Amino acid sequence: MAAGVIQRVTGLAFVLVLIGPIVLVYGPVEGVTLAVLLAVIASAMALPSAWRDIDWGRALWLLGAGLVAAPFGALLARLLPEPALLFAIAAMAIIALLGPRASGPAAAALRGRRGAIAAGAIAGFMHSSSGLSGPALAAYAIADHWEQRRFAASAQVIFLGYGATSVLLRGLPDTPAWEVLVLGVCTAIGIIGGSVLTRVVPVPLARAVMLWCAWIGALVVLVRAVVAVAQ
Repeated sequence: MAAGVIQRVTGLAFVLVLIGPIVLVYGPVEGVTLAVLLAVIASAMALPSAWRDIDWGRALWLLGAGLVAAPFGALLARLLPEPALLFAIAAMAIIALLGPRASGPAAAALRGRRGAIAAGAIAGFMHSSSGLSGPALAAYAIADHWEQRRFAASAQVIFLGYGATSVLLRGLPDTPAWEVLVLGVCTAIGIIGGSVLTRVVPVPLARAVMLWCAWIGALVVLVRAVVAVAQ
């Protein structure tokens, strides 16, 4: 069971950190389109081992709210110029990561069914606009005290649903097919390689790595936004 948990967490961390380097190399529009497609591959690979541990009650609320909000995120990505889109991506990620640290009404908004709907809507919007749905889901998981094993499993079906919808909304990337294939193979190798760490990485450490990866992804995009404005 521990092996499956770490593999899923590794896949989740991969999705969280993926957006930063991809956006830096390919730009905010093409980079996010690529990242969304690669996230589908990562989630599809992790889903079989996660199936038995999925918390369908929470997962379906998060998924449903996200699918409703996704078209608005895709529209935003088409309307904003590159620097503004980069700042929007970074801001959404940072706000989502700071959510669990809030107190009072802000923290309560991320708990229970109402919190799942709010977090799902934010995550779906962020996924189609920026590929960064992970921070919002992680924020909800911490605020609602979602057990790590169930959260990591449920995240795979949520990411798969968000990803498939975002691919439909954004279309396929314009990057040459051979390059997309190479990136897909690297994604698969990364997910498989993560499972090798199952014997040495404890679950609390895996969760900490996941959150650090989310912060790295958000800050890298923020730096890219500043650079884009300065140019």
